[in-house]
Amino acid sequence: MIEVSGLTKSYDGVKALNNVSFSVKRGEIVGFLGPNGAGKTTTMKILTCFMPQTSGSVTVAGKDINDDPLAVRSMMGYLPESNPLYLDMLVYDYLRHVATVRGVPADKRHARIKEACTMCGIADRVGQRIGTLSKGYKQRVGLAQALIHDPDILILDEPTSGLDPNQIVEIRNLIRRLGENRTIILSTHNLPEVMATCTRMLIVHKGQLVADGTAAELERRESETQRVHVELRGAASQEEALAALRALDGVASATPVLTSDANAIGVELVAATGADLRAPLFQAIVARGWELLELRREALDLEGIFRKLTKQV
Repeated sequence: MIEVSGLTKSYDGVKALNNVSFSVKRGEIVGFLGPNGAGKTTTMKILTCFMPQTSGSVTVAGKDINDDPLAVRSMMGYLPESNPLYLDMLVYDYLRHVATVRGVPADKRHARIKEACTMCGIADRVGQRIGTLSKGYKQRVGLAQALIHDPDILILDEPTSGLDPNQIVEIRNLIRRLGENRTIILSTHNLPEVMATCTRMLIVHKGQLVADGTAAELERRESETQRVHVELRGAASQEEALAALRALDGVASATPVLTSDANAIGVELVAATGADLRAPLFQAIVARGWELLELRREALDLEGIFRKLTKQV
């Protein structure tokens, strides 16, 4: 449905996107996840033909965004992060205006407005001025305008930004319902939002794609690299302990970590792929007459994986 290949965007020599490639199949709800400034909004603007790329290509249903941008836009509904609305207009009048701009035939506009409002839960607000609505209902109006021309693809940029917890749950449930028969790309820096609504996630950091897969796939991939935390006493120095542990078979790296005990030495070890370090570590520490205070294997959850991939440690 969407094919992105080598996408790059530069601003005055600074690369906001650097050789990003991914694909989205029909019917997927994909979370486009990354910290602030990672390049998410830039990607969304390029996909929706609001901004040209510096290099690379994007095709939507076989149509190139540069060769036929109007055809690409007709297939997409876009809710930008800022959700620009005409606050002095009535909900119905605003949606009728968007339907006109989107090319919905005059004899079908009322039916499309009714359907979009019903889907978004604002059928009882069509006669209300947009400026008097709560933030949650304004987001629903934004979703309704994105749906007004019945697109196959929805691009949603930070759709729950600024909402309270109840409103967030409502919008997430709405996105899941909309995704039953549409392709959705959801851009956010909010990991729980992706976990609650998406079937797959793309993680970007500093303009580069650093992960692509389902939650289970990312967790399984991370579990292949074992991390072990060790605390011990008795070594002459931290340097002695690090040198001894680094020399063990299967150890890819060993780095010092802080401990709550001022007399203890803490080390985090990363194993080579497939290696189990626990038994060799125990034996090496006992053989040297050191005291083993703690030995545990660390398993990263999705939050830990996200922090590791985006270096937010």
